[in-house]
Amino acid sequence: MADIKKRLSTNVKGPFFVDSTCINCDACRQLAPASFVEQGEYSTVFAQPATGREILEAYRALLACPVGSIGVISIDKPRRQEAMESFPLQIEGSVFYNGFNSEKSFGASSYLIQHPEGNWLIDSPRYVKRLVEAFEQMGGVRYIFLSHEDDVADAWRYARHFGATRIIHRADVAAEPDAEWVIEGEGIVEVAPKFLIIPSPGHTPGSMVLLHDNRYLFSGDHLFWDRDTETLRLPSVYLWSEAAILRSAERLLEFSFEWILPGHGDRARCQKSAMHEALQSLLTTRRQMSRMS
Repeated sequence: MADIKKRLSTNVKGPFFVDSTCINCDACRQLAPASFVEQGEYSTVFAQPATGREILEAYRALLACPVGSIGVISIDKPRRQEAMESFPLQIEGSVFYNGFNSEKSFGASSYLIQHPEGNWLIDSPRYVKRLVEAFEQMGGVRYIFLSHEDDVADAWRYARHFGATRIIHRADVAAEPDAEWVIEGEGIVEVAPKFLIIPSPGHTPGSMVLLHDNRYLFSGDHLFWDRDTETLRLPSVYLWSEAAILRSAERLLEFSFEWILPGHGDRARCQKSAMHEALQSLLTTRRQMSRMS
């Protein structure tokens, strides 16, 4: 829980607040956009939640915060419990956002795909009782797809509990050296029908994305949606290789998807043709920037 003594002066008056331990990971702004906004190097409360839905969203943000930077002066225990039980949060169909983001992955989002042939955990949230019990009720975890070395978090604990197979690329395997399945090279791997692993070096040498059902692209830190400009974006900092990430992004033009589901940055859905156009526009812009630099 946040420390009231460290409450940021940018918070509006009221029960919810963000303190100075915030790492500006964006989780709260995604979960409760009516209450939280980025201001400078931190998130802050720009409007106190007023409706039942807004209060529930604020409690979800409080629980998801990887460093416990969100506080509330007087806890509404029933509402907090409701928020707790809402995770994993359904995005669409069999795809869920797990919440409980981990400080070990700088607050990256993680996801679950519920599937009759075995569920997939995409990157790792914190290892918490609520999620362990929820995953058990949903059929356990068969595969843990690790998009890159930064977001492995507590993957080994989930793997041990569920007897799951962790999947990571050879170039990033130092982050999870005892992973059960190590992907080699840059060839596309079809793990099961409708599950494609696409190596996408750039952010790290071993970055990968997972395409499910030609609809959902779990992009790690390779590609994300910018809610302010309503465009796709590639990371512009913390890159292993600018040239490699552009090649990897261009490769994705060969595939169709409607959803972009990243570790960092916003998730979004649009028609496949619009997503393709957004990716093409991104590549054109980044190439122009590269030529100018």
